[in-house]
Amino acid sequence: PAEAPEPAPTDFADYKTKSPLRLPFDGEWFVFWGGRGREQNYHVISVDQRFAYDFVIRRGGSTDSGDAKTNESYYCWGPPVFAPADGVVTSLVDGIADNTPGTMNTFVPPGNHLVIDHENGEFSLLAHFRNGTIAPKEGDPVKRGELIGRCGHSGNSSEPHVPYHLQTEGRFGEGEGLPAQ
Repeated sequence: PAEAPEPAPTDFADYKTKSPLRLPFDGEWFVFWGGRGREQNYHVISVDQRFAYDFVIRRGGSTDSGDAKTNESYYCWGPPVFAPADGVVTSLVDGIADNTPGTMNTFVPPGNHLVIDHENGEFSLLAHFRNGTIAPKEGDPVKRGELIGRCGHSGNSSEPHVPYHLQTEGRFGEGEGLPAQ
């Protein structure tokens, strides 16, 4: 069998976040992928997503109510997503159709997404928003805790969830990932 790829190299393992971050949602969520090793986080092999998290809502050990064939059956379908810190939206994409569970859009991996410049060398990337729900426009300022969209299932997403990572550049796929405390 092929060996799993090693985590992407980083000079930021001991980085301390400058932005006063909050989680991009309210309530109790579960870290589906996140951590520093391959066993906890498949993102670690990607330079820009090295420290990324995927969050889901679980009830009774499941992320859906029993019918995994519709987005509406997932507990993460539609909850509000909030700005993790103050900043300015540097890039966004909206208008990508949400996936039907069991299918993924590999042509636009982040799906509907936005990047927030915290104006200190840190940029938050949030992705897979529900189609048509991203509230700010490119260039808009946002405040920590402000509604920025709704959790969806667009892009290269296996099910509705909130992905989040901090990075050094203002566009998806650019720069290096930063740990987010």
